[in-house]
Amino acid sequence: MSRSGMIGVNYGRIANNLPPPENVVNLLKSQGINRIKIYDTDKNVLTALAHSRIKVVVCLPNELLSRTASDQSFADKWVRRNIRKHFPATEIEAIAVGNEVFVDPKNTTPYLVPAMKNIHTSLVKYNLDKSIKISSPIALSALANSYPPSSGSFKPDLVEPVIKPMLDLLRKTSSYLMVNAYPFFAYSGNADKISLDYALFRDNVGTLDPGNGLRYNSLFDAQLDAVYAAMSAVGFNDVKVMVTETGWPSAGDVNEIGASEANAAAYNGGLVKRVLNGNGTPLRRNEPLNVFLFSLFNENQKPGPTSERNYGLFYPNERRVYAVPFPATTSTPVNRTSEQAPVAHEGESWCVSNGDAAKEKLQAALDYACGEGGADCRPIQPGATCYNPKSLEAHASFAFNSYYQKNARRVGTCYFGGTAHVVTQHPRTYLIPLLSLRCFAYMVTFRYGKCKFPTEH
Repeated sequence: MSRSGMIGVNYGRIANNLPPPENVVNLLKSQGINRIKIYDTDKNVLTALAHSRIKVVVCLPNELLSRTASDQSFADKWVRRNIRKHFPATEIEAIAVGNEVFVDPKNTTPYLVPAMKNIHTSLVKYNLDKSIKISSPIALSALANSYPPSSGSFKPDLVEPVIKPMLDLLRKTSSYLMVNAYPFFAYSGNADKISLDYALFRDNVGTLDPGNGLRYNSLFDAQLDAVYAAMSAVGFNDVKVMVTETGWPSAGDVNEIGASEANAAAYNGGLVKRVLNGNGTPLRRNEPLNVFLFSLFNENQKPGPTSERNYGLFYPNERRVYAVPFPATTSTPVNRTSEQAPVAHEGESWCVSNGDAAKEKLQAALDYACGEGGADCRPIQPGATCYNPKSLEAHASFAFNSYYQKNARRVGTCYFGGTAHVVTQHPRTYLIPLLSLRCFAYMVTFRYGKCKFPTEH
């Protein structure tokens, strides 16, 4: 069994209408999101995350790079105040030293590697280096060539001063290169040459890379393999990669071709499935993908084109912008070896909806099961054998069970953001909730004609 990848979400806060951090933590839990990345070390956010079991990547802002690079005592103080104070109650797993430094107009590139080294020295001093990694997110603009993927190379002026020293540090500290990859930009600027299906993880004929003989069926894979090729070209083909930003806007200006809610749902939904299937890229098939989607909320104060304010998966009122298959993420924790992979529930079991689940949450989970999840929902269509009883709970139970059985009843595949649970007595048709009081649900079983819940596919 292959290892699955990891899906996290960037929690950006350039907005004046976002819910308080405590509410955000509850939202993350409700969606089964157990990893986030923030762009600072805000004490209110880190305090809210304490004991939540949600891992977080924090950031040392670009404006602190110069001071951090030149003053070890400043680095020590920063780590002491912003990291050690919160860890381990707040599960900080990595520090992003700067963000897209190479395109910072204030020319902070020369300070990057010295700052990373000083932060790592501080982590060692406080005995945190084994638990917390260091890296720095780079944009794809750091590449001189990215197509075809096999020709991937870094810009020559970056290689000796910063790329090689940074990769050497990542190798020595067993860390990974953080990369921000946005197929949307490539598609929007070249829509006459790039297939939309190729950009959105839909079925397509793909493109053949004449350099390595590999066929690519997604622009995301091609971009990532260009980074791998660039790393190999400078002698670092053993350093892993984490995609710290990727996403697709649900709205944009007239000239931002492809920005739409439907395309955003297709990209992020396709990417989640792509990551959780356990396969790597064509160039590194056995290396699971670790990805942070951008972003948790629409941020109304972000400057730039309309798209910049419409990357959110949720509106500030916590309502979904579109359906994203987050319930599946809880079944595939990061760094799970094949020996650690959850096994199937023993004996016969079925997956049914929770009677006290919120209607909106239950509907979203049903939409995922019948859509991206691949459940067989034909029997609950009008006129089919399991259409009656016509209730959201009943239809959700059938769809959840179909998904659960198709996934070999593995532990974690009957969760759906907390709207489902496993039963060991055949539901026959549906478990219909009559009353819910706190954590106690009173259920009664009904039989309807020929409708039966499958036990295997």
